[in-house]
Amino acid sequence: MAEGGTELYDTTLRDGSQQKGMTLTVDEKLAVARLLDAVGVDYIEGGWPGAVPRDTEFFHRARTELGLRNARLAAFGSTRRPGIAVPDDPQVRALLVSEAPVITLVGKSHTGHVERALHTTLAENLAMIGSTVRHLVGAGRTVFLDAEHYFDGYRLNPNYALEVVHTAAEAGARAVVLCDTNGGHLPDEVGRVVAETRAATGAALGIHCHDDSGCAVANTLAATDAGAVHVQGTAHGYGERCGNADLFTVIANLVLKRGRPVVTPDQLAALTGTAAAVTAVTGVRPRAAAPYVGALAFTHKAGLHASALRVDPGLYQHTDPALLGNTMRTLVSDMGGRSSVALKARELGHDVAAGSEAATRAAARVKHLENLGYSFESADASFALLLHEELGTEPAVPPFTVDTWQVTTAQGAAGPARSQATLHARVGTADRTATGTGDTPVTALDAALRQLLTPGHPRLDRLVMTGHEIRALTSGDGPTTFRVLVSYRDGDRSWSTVGVGPDTLTATWQAQLDAMRYALLGGAPAETPGRPAPAASFAVA
Repeated sequence: MAEGGTELYDTTLRDGSQQKGMTLTVDEKLAVARLLDAVGVDYIEGGWPGAVPRDTEFFHRARTELGLRNARLAAFGSTRRPGIAVPDDPQVRALLVSEAPVITLVGKSHTGHVERALHTTLAENLAMIGSTVRHLVGAGRTVFLDAEHYFDGYRLNPNYALEVVHTAAEAGARAVVLCDTNGGHLPDEVGRVVAETRAATGAALGIHCHDDSGCAVANTLAATDAGAVHVQGTAHGYGERCGNADLFTVIANLVLKRGRPVVTPDQLAALTGTAAAVTAVTGVRPRAAAPYVGALAFTHKAGLHASALRVDPGLYQHTDPALLGNTMRTLVSDMGGRSSVALKARELGHDVAAGSEAATRAAARVKHLENLGYSFESADASFALLLHEELGTEPAVPPFTVDTWQVTTAQGAAGPARSQATLHARVGTADRTATGTGDTPVTALDAALRQLLTPGHPRLDRLVMTGHEIRALTSGDGPTTFRVLVSYRDGDRSWSTVGVGPDTLTATWQAQLDAMRYALLGGAPAETPGRPAPAASFAVA
């Protein structure tokens, strides 16, 4: 068993890949496996060779390309089919051909599934499990049995479910993994069944939980408390329906809440970075509020919280985010006050006392502007500009001032519409005119700003506008106003600004101006090699 007596088994590449929208290439599967290996899991389930061509190729390439340092690679498959000898079953042969050192077999432990899904007898099902496990163990493989629908099966016929565990354990399975396949059980029942199964069989047990009742992580912890020594899960809880137990949350809870060192402190500190890297590969974004590793996991908004956090962060945080490689973040809004401003200023590199005149003025401006429709909680760059103004740290001469702007859009008889933006501005002490074109008015304005500013600030040519989000704001019978959040990226750094106006273009333009001012005031990162990401997404909420 792993240090701390609990094994970590990841099934992102197989069970997690059943999530809607998750289709990984072999190269992506290899990349995710390397990330999971580095974070300290003991086993990585690569897929089902022989049944899925992509998985067959994955195992073939993994022999020479993967180079795992911590984990062992596992292949997933089923027991032999009814009435067929193990050596004659092509699926079992494919598992051996994969050369995976570990094989996880799915076996039925629910009498209804045996009789109505497998169309065989209860005795034959036990024989299928026993003979397949013995054959693979005899071939030098480490074998786990995933006892599918175990908790439902145990409720229906506990004696038969226990026989499945007995049979697999006696045949040489390293652990029998009890699966809450439908995800509908609760922690008290899971803990009780695991404890009763362990007492009745003496077998090494594992746990595999789905999240259909919202309890996958809690059920996994209940199982380990009851004696399970092997836990399965997926990165970010990926999986079909409501997903699987989130292995990142499980790891953090085992280490920080149960004192089980299933990963090293360095690996735990890499957890947030690993979670982000997995997301970058899969393209399937998890909840921002995911425990421990989410962007919002240690984010605070209310003023009461901020006042306490200024004195002692532990008063409103259950653990130190640095242990996970995460950081505390303060959201500035009209719900906060001077303490929120002081905390946010500290994040941005300014030493501002909560009782200072600057903090008081900034807090008052935030409340006033948010009453007009602005929102600073997702627009740190706009708040940074506001703070510069209140601290008096702006340059004496603004880097640029736009006097007038105009956008026209035209469409010919053929082809898409094109927009042209013209700016009349002062850059430093010089009057200038700039023109830009684009597919939309927004991209035309962005191009005009670049044409205006890039000659004196060539690094701005690397900036990419990655998206803008539009929200209509209504107040009673008054006119509709619009709030726009614009995002820019420079290499691996990104920032957002907010604008509010009577129409979407005016609001967007305000945010674009702030984004460029922020970059010129030093908010953007220093020059780094490489190209900025070209993709842009635009959403209306």
